[in-house]
Amino acid sequence: MRVLVTGGAGYVGSHTVDALRRRGDDVLVLDSLGHGHRAALGDVPLVVGDIADEGLVARLLAEHGSQAIVHFAAHKRVDESLEAPGRYFANNVAGSLALLRAAVTAGIGRFVFSSTCAVYGAPARLPVDESAAIAPENPYGASKAMVEQMLGWFERAHGLRSISLRYFNAAGAALDGSNGEDWEGAQNLIPAVLRVAAGRRPEVQVFGIDYDTADGTAVRDYVHVLDLARGHLAALDHLAVGGASATLNLGTGQGASVRQVVAAATRITGRSIAAVDQPRRPGDPPAVWADPSRAAATLGWRAELGLDDILASAWRWHEAHPEGHLGPEWSATLTAPTTASTGVHP
Repeated sequence: MRVLVTGGAGYVGSHTVDALRRRGDDVLVLDSLGHGHRAALGDVPLVVGDIADEGLVARLLAEHGSQAIVHFAAHKRVDESLEAPGRYFANNVAGSLALLRAAVTAGIGRFVFSSTCAVYGAPARLPVDESAAIAPENPYGASKAMVEQMLGWFERAHGLRSISLRYFNAAGAALDGSNGEDWEGAQNLIPAVLRVAAGRRPEVQVFGIDYDTADGTAVRDYVHVLDLARGHLAALDHLAVGGASATLNLGTGQGASVRQVVAAATRITGRSIAAVDQPRRPGDPPAVWADPSRAAATLGWRAELGLDDILASAWRWHEAHPEGHLGPEWSATLTAPTTASTGVHP
């Protein structure tokens, strides 16, 4: 299958690109490199550009002969979205609209969208299934919900079938430690916790200790990035055989609190991890975990890796690459320029 992957140099995107390549798909990545890293892609062809450049996207789809699009490219920080909502709607919504229009121009009929459980906000019942109310509590979640709505209308008007994957808290790394999430600038809990374990920061901030949860800290469903990558491949395969459009949760069906994550990371790393209690952050729901049964029924997908696998693989990545994708160990892989606006980088 020939697939264009937008945002493919990012965290989840690069693991999905690797999975696609390993099974023999022909992949082209479009990424602005605003958050992604060329080194995460190995020798996969990369075009540095913006999804909002409709002409560029249409040309790439035609030249590559793409049969499907997997769309990751988005801003994704909840706190930043609350401070700068316009930036999120411009990139995540308007950019996705341009991408969809280019897809229609190129005759693309299959589209897999990287959505998020943030569309649910603070769900009324747990585990949350896909019938739950769409009630995002931040512009990030709202922007993803808007794209999901656009996909429905684009199918009605243009026949563009799609799978929207509402995944929960992506975490972990390649099992061999070859690729993972940079902890510099990462807002997610697990990179922050492991950064403390590595001695690169003094403590982890625990935002909220008075939630109505077992230990008072927020509960999330942590799903391994490799399981998420498998989910995107399963979605492509579903569409390839004529499967109907769907919106699906990708999660483990189990939640872990902040304190449970810190305790598990302490055990796995063998390091002391200081935690400092802080007030709640705006826009953070107390607890969210998935009912993933619809993904199992539709795609045959189930999470195979658990919290210990997540922490062990992420720790292996961070130990091997303490400076992430920008460290000296990656210098040999950066053989192509990464600043041109439209060039294909082999």
